[in-house]
Amino acid sequence: MLQVCLNGARTRTESAHLPITPRELAAAAREAVEAGAQDIHLHPKNDDGADTLDPARVDAAVAAVRAAVPGIPVGVTTGAWTSPDARRRAALVRSWTVLPDHASVNWHEDGATTVADALLERGIGIEAGIYSGTPAARRFLAWPRRDRVLRVLAEVTDTDPHTAPAVAVSLLDELGGAGLPILLHGEEGAAWTVLRTAVTRGLDTRIGLEDVLRLPDGAPAPSNAALIRAARAMIETSDHSSGDTKPER
Repeated sequence: MLQVCLNGARTRTESAHLPITPRELAAAAREAVEAGAQDIHLHPKNDDGADTLDPARVDAAVAAVRAAVPGIPVGVTTGAWTSPDARRRAALVRSWTVLPDHASVNWHEDGATTVADALLERGIGIEAGIYSGTPAARRFLAWPRRDRVLRVLAEVTDTDPHTAPAVAVSLLDELGGAGLPILLHGEEGAAWTVLRTAVTRGLDTRIGLEDVLRLPDGAPAPSNAALIRAARAMIETSDHSSGDTKPER
């Protein structure tokens, strides 16, 4: 599975092409799906362009994107930067009326299980965000309800393209006992090398303006769709080299 991460916690100062409003998110999602994305992750924004879990903003963003790409799963963030108090984030989750298909929960953040429990109550799938270089994997594996998450989001925080693949392998080793689907991805300078690692290992992965602003050749990415097309090309090259003519992704 190839997921597109449309915007992340970035702002327009980082990329003029970053989708912010529900209409922009919907257009970007449609283009990305046409380019080959199979799942969507987005960060709803307030009027200042900052991430928010406010129900009106979440509802508007999810509804717009879902209408633009019917049948494609849509997920959002629950990162602590949206609201430091985990109990407040859980209360906001419980106030959503247009429910996303899934939401990411970062296990290195305090109160991760509080937010995760709220998502389970609402029937929203959980992407368990496990950052490399943090105690997240240990905390997650100790959670008694870990088998109820949708997938593990293995996030390599090392941005060096030369060392990140080894960090990715180490993180996967830490998660070896989870017995759950894993989506592996990197960020910034290491986004493409970690994506190659994921493809080589047959894992789900993602790409988008949240993770990287440049194409594999170093050129600025003009859109999420351009990043997805580049990722699809890598996946197809790997499939052909391995003799797979009908990949199941």
